[in-house]
Amino acid sequence: MRKVFVTGSAGFIGYHLCQMLLDEGFQVVGFDGMTDYYDVTLKQRRQQILLQNSNYSTHQAMLEDVDGLRRAYEAAQPDIVVHLAAQAGVRYSLENPRAYLEANIVGTFNLMELTREFGVDHLLMASTSSVYGANEDMPFAETDKTETPLTLYSATKKATEGMAHSYAHLWKIPTTMFRFFTVYGPFGRPDMALFKFVKATLAGEPIDVYNHGNMSRDFTYVTDLVRGIRLLIDAVPAQPESPDAIHDGDSLSPVAPYRTVNIGNSDKVSLDAFIEAMEAALNMKAVRNNMEMQKGDVPATWANAALLQRLTGYKPETDVKDGAAKFVSWYRDYYNI
Repeated sequence: MRKVFVTGSAGFIGYHLCQMLLDEGFQVVGFDGMTDYYDVTLKQRRQQILLQNSNYSTHQAMLEDVDGLRRAYEAAQPDIVVHLAAQAGVRYSLENPRAYLEANIVGTFNLMELTREFGVDHLLMASTSSVYGANEDMPFAETDKTETPLTLYSATKKATEGMAHSYAHLWKIPTTMFRFFTVYGPFGRPDMALFKFVKATLAGEPIDVYNHGNMSRDFTYVTDLVRGIRLLIDAVPAQPESPDAIHDGDSLSPVAPYRTVNIGNSDKVSLDAFIEAMEAALNMKAVRNNMEMQKGDVPATWANAALLQRLTGYKPETDVKDGAAKFVSWYRDYYNI
């Protein structure tokens, strides 16, 4: 039974990943700070569900708490580490930038130091499609340049990619960074678009539609995302014997056991179509409050997920109509609406 240490285990994505790993017979040790960035009761409920499985245990501390993190890591002695914990939210980084430096950079450094000290078979860490920044050529590929981040959130994630590469090179830690696109689904975060849209529409309140709806995203259903992570656990990168041994389109480093991988639906869906999928699931029309583009936002994202498919044989493909319907069903059940 392989043991996986998952940071951010009570978070949206962490919860779903832990559930999938437990279902497949892994032993999972969670780690979460249970911060109040959003409703803590939602995190507590996720954690309660996970704790019903005897192969799950958890530790509560912040990534910045070196001693607390060390105690949890030493107790776990993991074979695999999946690092999902971070200060999330692109827009919140405009209000509280220091939180991103402390959690995303200092916290990630603390975890990498433990993997260096104790060793690990595979370190997998979350990055984001936001690292593509001002790039306009789409779909985004892992080999594209990421030198133009538009928010501090994306800048901290880009920094962790560089930190992870240096550790992979220096200490030969097999490392995979996965870049998420726009993730949605049951038990999602209340600050995310679909959650806010459903809540407001059911209450008869208007929804804020940025850039007058002239935006598109590679919407990725959460179960598809965590399936990609699960399969990447077994796709351990190895440093190639020479640069010529790297396949075309592979982001594998020529000097380290390190790779970046997009996990997305490989489909660009307009914000209008996403809202229409929600409206169909609710059988209600939303009242739209059209607004200008927010600072740091981009008009479109779109993943090239060919590398994920080549490495794992898997391609996320949940349609937004099906995904939105599943979220609405969960929301109504969870909030008894």
